[in-house]
Amino acid sequence: QVKAQTDNSSTEHTETTVKLEPYIITSVQLENPIEVVLDANIPIQPIPAQDGADYLKTIPGFSVIRKGGTDGDPVLRGMAGSRLIISTNGQSILGGCGNRMDPPTAYVFPSTYDRITILKGPQTVLHGPGNSAGVVLFESDIRRFDNKEVSLNSHMTAGSFGRFDISAETSIGTPDFFARLALTRTKSDNYKDGAGNPVHSQHMRWSVNTAAGWTPDTDTLVQLSLIQSDGEAAYADRMMDGVAFDRQSISFRFRRKNLSDSFKQLELDFGYHYVDHVMDNYSLRSFQSSPMMPNPTVQNPDRRTLSGKGQFDIIANQELTFKLGLDHQTNRHSVRKSINQTTIPYQLQNRNRDAQFSQWGLFGEFEYEFSETQRIIRGFRNDYWEAEDHRSTVRLGMMSNVQNPTAGATRNEDLISGFLRYEHEFPNDATSLYAGIGRTERFLDYWELFRNESISSVSAFLNEPEKTTQLDFGATHRIGKLKFIFSAYYSDIDDFALVESGYTKTGKMGNRTTIITRSVSAQTWGSEAGLLWQPNEHWKVDTSLAYVYGTNETDNLPLAQIPPLESRLSVSYTKPKWSSGILIRGVSEQNRVALNQGNIVGQDIGPSSGFVIMSLNGSWQLTDQSRFSVGIDNLSNKTYAEHISRAGSALPGYVQTTRVNEPGRTFWIRIDYSF
Repeated sequence: QVKAQTDNSSTEHTETTVKLEPYIITSVQLENPIEVVLDANIPIQPIPAQDGADYLKTIPGFSVIRKGGTDGDPVLRGMAGSRLIISTNGQSILGGCGNRMDPPTAYVFPSTYDRITILKGPQTVLHGPGNSAGVVLFESDIRRFDNKEVSLNSHMTAGSFGRFDISAETSIGTPDFFARLALTRTKSDNYKDGAGNPVHSQHMRWSVNTAAGWTPDTDTLVQLSLIQSDGEAAYADRMMDGVAFDRQSISFRFRRKNLSDSFKQLELDFGYHYVDHVMDNYSLRSFQSSPMMPNPTVQNPDRRTLSGKGQFDIIANQELTFKLGLDHQTNRHSVRKSINQTTIPYQLQNRNRDAQFSQWGLFGEFEYEFSETQRIIRGFRNDYWEAEDHRSTVRLGMMSNVQNPTAGATRNEDLISGFLRYEHEFPNDATSLYAGIGRTERFLDYWELFRNESISSVSAFLNEPEKTTQLDFGATHRIGKLKFIFSAYYSDIDDFALVESGYTKTGKMGNRTTIITRSVSAQTWGSEAGLLWQPNEHWKVDTSLAYVYGTNETDNLPLAQIPPLESRLSVSYTKPKWSSGILIRGVSEQNRVALNQGNIVGQDIGPSSGFVIMSLNGSWQLTDQSRFSVGIDNLSNKTYAEHISRAGSALPGYVQTTRVNEPGRTFWIRIDYSF
């Protein structure tokens, strides 16, 4: 289910025979404490993922901030937003919605990728700046066809609450050329929580992913990719829904291997990405006039991103290898809106640019092997940032604007990041360990700089970059049929970008409350641990624990939006043609809260209760090319919500809940077919 990968640049796989084995991922087995690699096409429980965040929540250390039925924000070790880099085949996608309806994972369709790789902590510099929490890579395999070949991978999922997903990917190629087409569509009606209350959560998403390439020899690749996707989603935590998530992406990749004895590989990547997002308060819900939105209202933000990266992989000698590169990204954000779509359609309004970012990064990562069992990995990057504030005014609430004190301002930052890690594998292969220290200086993102005020100003544009220093260490140890894996970390964060709602400011017209971004000193520490016991070839017992503890040192408060202790126990029985399993997930209560404090996604709303959820699954290998899987999630139909879930909103026709509740008992089936 999970494998370790020591060379991230390798994407060649020579296997051409497809055999779908009867596996279902319930608890990710952590083979490597700092890196996790998953097969994106294996069914998972709970119900197989329909977006990127859905898949990540199966991994110890990850949580998801629920807003509705889709587009949740992934959280790793209590860190969300731009602290966690999301990359799709070497490209970064940035959402447009100022209210985080479309985090990067909202544009990820897991079934169109072959592999998901997670790198924890600031322990790499290869995939962009600011990865204080980690990096998530959604990757597709690229290989040169040996002969003329045609292949098909298809998946169909059906489940409770009108859930229906279908995806198909076909590839055709010769030794010199290949083409790939992937189609996906997923939909669901409103789900119900354990108490039978409908949750405003319906959604529909689709995508078309095409790629064509030239492989004149085993060392050369030229590839052009095009992606188009769109969708709509209802949200239970706010006054508006997403009625369009239009994405257009064009990317180009060139790779040349074995240029010489020293130059192992040259890779060039370029991308263009455009996100056009529309939200309103009437298309997916009954319109209700309110003092803040008395009329049918529409907002239409968009974001255009241009990116490029060049990387050399070099072998200096038998002991020393290194990767050197340069990356660049520029993105422009604008918005248009209508406060009365009936009389002044948003389509007739001009787009107003509010923000622009530009980043250039120079990076290098070096690996020195003392012996076959000991190595040091070191990385360094220098990022030059430039940001422009194009807002002439700043909105206070919904009805008033004031002059923007940073209108037309440009700021520049030169930021340094790096890490050093030692790895040791003992000769008997039963034990391995690592220890590393990393530092990341992160330029604040659009939501932290442009969506909120600061303490002393109506603009947070001049807030300081965030600086994280983190110690990571871990070990694996095998005793007979038992395998234990452990990873831990301690993080010290200067100028942590804390988002606080309900902050009171005093002005000429009296007091008002607003949302601010301010800098605090913070600390986090925690760990993930797993134990795998495989007494024989049929039985497997897999258990894991994940915990994070955070402190806001400036306010002498707990750090907000920290998920509680979580444990998973998975027991499975597998035969050559079928498997069955049980998953028990337990989450403790969380009383360490800081009301109204948090991140760009959400703020603490109070303590939360613990819960235990049991789920069942089974899978049958019908033929070497087909597999049938079935599952029941939340078997006891428990009513519960995750601690970091968003607060439920008062929507006409729905019961308002403290948090957005999770789905009740859910039945699902999935059919996979490949050749």
